[in-house]
Amino acid sequence: MAKITFIGAGSFGFTRGLVRDILTFPNLRDATLTLMDIDAERLGFIKQAVEKIVQLGNYPARVEATTDRQKALRGADAVICTILASPVSVWRGDIEIPKKYGVDTNIGDTRSASGVFRALRTIPIMLDICHDVERYCPEAILLNYTNPMAMLCRAMQKVTSVRVVGLCHSVQGTAQMLARWLGAPMEEITYLCAGINHQAWFIEFRWKGKNAYPLLRQKILKNRRIYNEEIVRNEMFLHLDYYVTESSGHNSEYNWWFRKRPDLIKKYCTKGTGWNPGVYAYVLKAYLARERNWRQQIKEWLTNPEPISLQRGQEFAAYIISAVLGGQPFTFNGNVANTGLIPNLPEKACVEVPVLVDRRGFNPLYVGPLPPQCAALNNINIYVEEMAVESALTGDPKLTFQAIAYDPLTASVLSLREIKKMVKEMFRWNQPYLPQFKRIDF
Repeated sequence: MAKITFIGAGSFGFTRGLVRDILTFPNLRDATLTLMDIDAERLGFIKQAVEKIVQLGNYPARVEATTDRQKALRGADAVICTILASPVSVWRGDIEIPKKYGVDTNIGDTRSASGVFRALRTIPIMLDICHDVERYCPEAILLNYTNPMAMLCRAMQKVTSVRVVGLCHSVQGTAQMLARWLGAPMEEITYLCAGINHQAWFIEFRWKGKNAYPLLRQKILKNRRIYNEEIVRNEMFLHLDYYVTESSGHNSEYNWWFRKRPDLIKKYCTKGTGWNPGVYAYVLKAYLARERNWRQQIKEWLTNPEPISLQRGQEFAAYIISAVLGGQPFTFNGNVANTGLIPNLPEKACVEVPVLVDRRGFNPLYVGPLPPQCAALNNINIYVEEMAVESALTGDPKLTFQAIAYDPLTASVLSLREIKKMVKEMFRWNQPYLPQFKRIDF
């Protein structure tokens, strides 16, 4: 009987979907599902939801819930992490302060100044979780869904012995989108995708074994609806020749080209980014609204008499856990240390590459060098992440400033002195959540 532990289980929709997927695998049907969250109210609701899924599927699974992380991890075979390290109100400041200085962020959970500070807050907590894994379930695999993915995974892979991999939706989601644009069934599509999280590149994208990029280029150039669906990413493809993962909203923040002037935001970022261009669209409207309404939404789901689907979804986690515990081997794109997998990206940096998982664990596959125009943009972001991770581990605030000084979006609109002033203000805003920084002057 497998024991699968969810850290941050109060993420109601996500945990519910993962449990549904896990129980569809024959070797996981009788698993012990251990739900852990620091919010007892949320934990109680998700326990009811998971029990409803178990009951409806007539699964022999066991469900338990606890606010004690060490108890939850003891004896686990697999750990799934979906935490949020600080209140949404703190994240709001991470976006609004840069906005005041002219750095117009769209989403702000992965890179740029806001992503760096989110990493600074979250890395110590992730390392605490890893140290508990080392102590209470050292053979377990840890599947991380928490952002900023690359910086968190880099820190965990750098200083712990945990078998950790970072998981994201962007590779399979983008592949499905491109197939839809081409009018191609997914079973006829093959691809090779590699780079860094949210900025991996489809080095190959084939339909029935043939290069599909020429046809994709025609579709984007001739079909305005397709172009408008992902303007930023389509512009990157048309000029850089390879399609990048993750939404236009995210990618508009990861480079110099689209958000450094209001006219560029209006031209490229009002459609196809997933969010409106203003700072409030994502943080205030989406997240704060969800915070206000989550109890009502959960109660409606729990009491809804309509049957719910128990059909397996497309998240990688369940396939991975099944494979590690003796099920069918599975290949997915995961975030791992670069052990020569992509030679023109830094050694040991966190990269997103194809990974074969089986009883032996994670087996990342060699990719080879990226096209230079792809590697160039990846390298800039990697070195920002490297400095940010080192800052989080050492408590050196100057490294945070230097990381953000090289962030493409920030550097495209601010001078070094302006960046330093902005970073100091962000440190003051975040200080209660950054205990590793004994000083914030630099």
